[in-house]
Amino acid sequence: MRASLASSIAVTCATVLALPVSLAAPAAAAVPSALGLPPSASAQPPAPELPGATQSLPLEPLGGGSDRALGGGADDAGVQGLTRRDVRPFSLVGVVWDDPAAALHGVVQVRTRATGGGVWSEWQDVETHNEEHGADPDTAEGHGRALKGSTAPLWVGDSDGVEIRVRGDEPLPEGLRLELVDPGDAPGQDPPATTTATTAATTATATTAATTATAATTATQATTAAVTAAAWARTTAASLALAGLNAAEAAVSGVNAQLAPYGAAWIPALSKEATEITLPYVPRTQEAMAPPAPEAAPDEAQAADEAQAPDEVLAPGEAQAPEQMAAAKPYIGPRPKIITRKGWGADERIREKGFVYTKSIKAAFVHHSATGNNYTCAQAPSVLRSIYRYHVQSSGWRDFGYNFAVDKCGNIYEGRAGGVSKPVLGAHTLGFNTNSMGIAVLGTFSKSAPPTAAVTAVARLTAWKLGLHGVNPKGTSYLVSGGGNLYKKGKKVKFNAIAGHRDGFATECPGVRLYGKLGTARVSSAKYQGRR
Repeated sequence: MRASLASSIAVTCATVLALPVSLAAPAAAAVPSALGLPPSASAQPPAPELPGATQSLPLEPLGGGSDRALGGGADDAGVQGLTRRDVRPFSLVGVVWDDPAAALHGVVQVRTRATGGGVWSEWQDVETHNEEHGADPDTAEGHGRALKGSTAPLWVGDSDGVEIRVRGDEPLPEGLRLELVDPGDAPGQDPPATTTATTAATTATATTAATTATAATTATQATTAAVTAAAWARTTAASLALAGLNAAEAAVSGVNAQLAPYGAAWIPALSKEATEITLPYVPRTQEAMAPPAPEAAPDEAQAADEAQAPDEVLAPGEAQAPEQMAAAKPYIGPRPKIITRKGWGADERIREKGFVYTKSIKAAFVHHSATGNNYTCAQAPSVLRSIYRYHVQSSGWRDFGYNFAVDKCGNIYEGRAGGVSKPVLGAHTLGFNTNSMGIAVLGTFSKSAPPTAAVTAVARLTAWKLGLHGVNPKGTSYLVSGGGNLYKKGKKVKFNAIAGHRDGFATECPGVRLYGKLGTARVSSAKYQGRR
């Protein structure tokens, strides 16, 4: 059935490219509704400005060289910070310094005042070991001139007062600055909450649509399918303008155009059957599981692609010849709902232009964001916008570091730009970003247990994304180290297909409580793929 579907779509795609635009537009406009997709951006008003901002305040010597409250002693290497002060509103804090290779050995604590004359919080610890997150050393991003050393960011909620103290066990890095991040206004359109009922309804609708397309025999049905493919893959500058997308937003939306209309706030969930029918490409099962060739250097997998314009995205069916569809393995989990960068309000103007890809996805590294657990699921987009600004504008990364994020309610978010189904090179597991993906569960799980919904979301996401590359979530894969504190550069390392950050770098991430749930995630992920 899938082979005949691919064949019919391929033929109709070729036919419709000759159709007049006046015929294509009305038919294309009706398709998102028919497939149960979010409304096309062409029917939405222009995207609002996202006025997030960052305050950067130099730290000052606090005097005394010791602070008993911080556990200091006579051999302290100094204490820096800021006394209580009023500041412009912010929601996330972090500390940066000049040399990205320098480590901050010591303790960082902050306390904040809730906006509007609220009470001051207790002292909160900021995770100082953030160097293990980031781009691999020999990449362009890893040598960026704007790179800074940085702590992990900490979410504190709406605040307008701050106090900070930093004690060093060794001499503190030069140029210490406190970063106070305002995430900006929330997007105008929030995606619906993920529920079993809505997911079932969406997947049922998509499956029905796929079945209908397979049985299409009339000229009207063929034309509708072809017009849809052409409209999504060959959107014109005029329609992008109607969608309220600037060039950067259009490029980001374009690489997801096979999965949702341009400017969509989320990519809808599909059933397993519908997912297999609409595969963007065929997995290379054997290659994904094999060790890398001895002569293959890590850099060969890190060649940067040029920015992919929207008109370079293949239409549904173009990447799937009948013989390819017949050869595809069925071990791919149902596609989960994914909130896009548009949906969580990423300001595409602040990141570097273009996308960078690796060759494949052989493993998924699970992280915790170490931003604390004091956020609501409604605030998760604001947390993401804050981390995004901190990664790019404070730490000097090219984009959001992780490929995906998951909140405590199990919502899945697109992270680094480049297309959720594509092998985007991230900056999450220093030394092992090549041929892997990074998933950050929003929160801190060193002492707190991760919510079941978050672990389930990790399983669903990996079942789909690893499945696209033929990877068994309960299996193992080989990656080549780009350099780190556990494995020297060039060493081939065997990982679980779903691994924790600490497996590739000496770190506490993703927290002992989340790390202990990865076995559960592997088993569930494999079941979603249809494996025993």
